[in-house]
Amino acid sequence: MSTPLETATRDALERILGHHFANPQLLCQAVTHRSVATGRGEHGYERLEFLGDRILGMAVAAAVFRHFDDEAEGNLSMRHVELVRKETLAAIAIELGIDALIVMSPGEEQGGTRTSASVLADVMEALLAALYLDGGEAAAFGFVERNWSARMLAHAKPPRDAKTTLQEWALARGLPLPSYEMTEQTGPAHAPTITVCAVVEGLGRIEAQGRSRRVAEQEAARSLLEATATHEMKT
Repeated sequence: MSTPLETATRDALERILGHHFANPQLLCQAVTHRSVATGRGEHGYERLEFLGDRILGMAVAAAVFRHFDDEAEGNLSMRHVELVRKETLAAIAIELGIDALIVMSPGEEQGGTRTSASVLADVMEALLAALYLDGGEAAAFGFVERNWSARMLAHAKPPRDAKTTLQEWALARGLPLPSYEMTEQTGPAHAPTITVCAVVEGLGRIEAQGRSRRVAEQEAARSLLEATATHEMKT
């Protein structure tokens, strides 16, 4: 059984989520880092994160499908990728103040874990799972609608696909097309971490990680695009 959250922390989370939990243990688990949970013999947020990842994907897919009813599948996919990437989730977590409410060990705190984009994204997904389990689809999807809509509607046109943009950059300069190679897969089969190495002639090699090869390749392409900007400033 999870150790209860401090009353102030629980109240703050319920205000942010817009839901009063009938089962507060779910809320506690969703914001508890493994550095604390393991010592208690409990699950941290990672088990809930597995479910929340799927809920977020469905909620965002439903939202973009509804709001952009004249767009083709490819454009909807680009919007979806942008809205579920870890950097988006981390930014929303910080805006809502969830970063300050994660329960972790002093060592993790000192090591900067509270500001880790991966941790913040995982906690956001865990909270979505907790909302879904305690309040149903309406609670979870409503939270996504409230907090993702501004980003979703900010672009009249879908965000550019990073791999496509990088390919166009290379072609415009007469360079070979970027290449991508999966170099590692770690973690459990249901939630793997994929490492991909991307190469562009003249820029070198960059590795990135994601929960699928597609996501990892997009993240690597984004990093290389940032490198192109730095490269062109120096030339």
